[in-house]
Amino acid sequence: MFAVTATKTNPDNPLEGLTLGERPEPEVPEGWTTVTVKAASLNHHDLWTLRGVGISQDRLPIVLGCDAAGLDEEGNEVIVHAVIGSGEGDETLDPKRSLLSEVYDGTFAERVVVPKRNLVPKPAALSFEEAACLPTAWLTAYRMLFEKAGVEPGSTVLVQGAGGGVSTALIVLGRAGGYRIWVTSRSEEKRARALELGADRAFEPGARLPERVDAVMETVGAATWSHSINALKPGGRIVIAGATTGHVAPTHLAQVFFLQKSIVGSTMGTRDQLARLAVFLEQTGARPVIDRVLPLTRAEEGFAAMLQGDIFGKIVFTL
Repeated sequence: MFAVTATKTNPDNPLEGLTLGERPEPEVPEGWTTVTVKAASLNHHDLWTLRGVGISQDRLPIVLGCDAAGLDEEGNEVIVHAVIGSGEGDETLDPKRSLLSEVYDGTFAERVVVPKRNLVPKPAALSFEEAACLPTAWLTAYRMLFEKAGVEPGSTVLVQGAGGGVSTALIVLGRAGGYRIWVTSRSEEKRARALELGADRAFEPGARLPERVDAVMETVGAATWSHSINALKPGGRIVIAGATTGHVAPTHLAQVFFLQKSIVGSTMGTRDQLARLAVFLEQTGARPVIDRVLPLTRAEEGFAAMLQGDIFGKIVFTL
């Protein structure tokens, strides 16, 4: 079968290890099943793998990709939940959890093998391309906003770094959920597009805001951390689910304890949350923001665009 594989890692030139070509058909362990992939979406996780982050050399080669939508063995339209856990409790808290493409082959292939419990029905209202955007970026945003943020609709939420998959999902989901969404971006074009998506205000990074916000959604990390702390109301909450500009950032601790601010970590989401996210989109009419759709045979173009930061929304590969 055709697949996109990481065959080597290079922190300086990640695309060097990107290989497109034939791979053996996957074996199916007991309790697992095969999904025929119709669409799959690209994440920064795939670039990190090619850089050698979170992957050991003995696991290579490995098929890349966390997200997919397709057909199960009975022909049902399904979405693949990317977190592989023990099957007990909240899989995002399972110390032995992994994402597809970390221990097990991922979704950038004609077929992917996953535990049967990892399949979620795809609503007919969602296309395969839209559904393929959900399992990582959109599920991460859903959990951040609706479980972790701890604020009611009508609250003001600041999204740092408009343009990426999680941040665009936060704008769309927040708007559909009744939140007032403010965003930051270095790019004037991305600020304008965020407003078109439904953000209420858009600011340059580090800008003084008209007022402090109830919650901050943080995936940028070191570059925006100080602004996130300063922008938050007393008693407010930062939800952090990523740190693309660096994992170490100084924090003025008095601002946290004296003003009773909270910092909450979040990662991915559960299989049940993925199912509810799909229903939420079906019910509200909100849809994932897709930057471009490419055939999987042109995957290198998508990887190069993400590496350059030349995207707004999700890159989707079709088969």
